[in-house]
Amino acid sequence: MNRKILIAAIAGGFLIFVGVLTFLMVGNRKHRVEVCMTYQGNHACSTAAGATEQEAVRTATEAACALIASGVGDTMACGQKPPDSVRKLD
Repeated sequence: MNRKILIAAIAGGFLIFVGVLTFLMVGNRKHRVEVCMTYQGNHACSTAAGATEQEAVRTATEAACALIASGVGDTMACGQKPPDSVRKLD
């Protein structure tokens, strides 16, 4: 009987842990945006979410640049440019 209780307690603790992690990861994503970028004649749009609008724009910019730039240097240069457009999806 004690072994069943211990297993149930561990399983319950694990489920609570997973629930808290899920809430922390999803709960802070209050701002969703779509960012479109153009770099060296290539164009891409990407969506992202973040705790702040600025964080969401930065993440979406990095994702769009990863699609259209080749190499680390180009990706960084693309990310320094202002977006063509930013659209709030909230």
